[in-house]
Amino acid sequence: MTTERLDDTALRPAPEWSVSQWFNTEGRPTLASLRGRVVMIEAFQMLCPGCVAHGLPLAQAVHRLFPQDRVAVIGLHTVFEHHAAMTAVSLAAFLHEYRVTFPVGIDDPGTGALPVTMERYGIRGTPSLILIDRMGRLRAHHFGQVSELRLGAEIATLLAEEGPVAEELSAGARYTGVHRTPYGKSRG
Repeated sequence: MTTERLDDTALRPAPEWSVSQWFNTEGRPTLASLRGRVVMIEAFQMLCPGCVAHGLPLAQAVHRLFPQDRVAVIGLHTVFEHHAAMTAVSLAAFLHEYRVTFPVGIDDPGTGALPVTMERYGIRGTPSLILIDRMGRLRAHHFGQVSELRLGAEIATLLAEEGPVAEELSAGARYTGVHRTPYGKSRG
């Protein structure tokens, strides 16, 4: 797993995702519609062994174990290779076979090699896990396998930020509890 440290004062708003199609949801989730909840994004590809073995089962566990009115899990199918095999029909079958029940969106193709949301978030590959706090700010970015204990602690920390802690953070105070990573790096 790779987790890099951000400057503690760099609590930046999470960029909106750009999705062409959604699965496992009635509407089109947006960051604005999820404000007030911790949001976990699991960026994956169907043909990624680490995604199938670790990332998606972890995301499904978070979706099952945390109250959905407090923690939202969003899957982001970020296709940056094997485009011909990664169709919406294949993804629908994959989600059914692997019993993925949380909302999953297909990242829009970009003008270059990377899909739009993947580029906006600086995702370097899959599996990648991103945490967004209840105020819509980027708080953690992991690339590779993430420990269940670590993720649980990070989500619990973000859920506990109420009252004075959240107010201090929104006023620009330094935060040192959760590892965050810089965004805007290219994949590779």
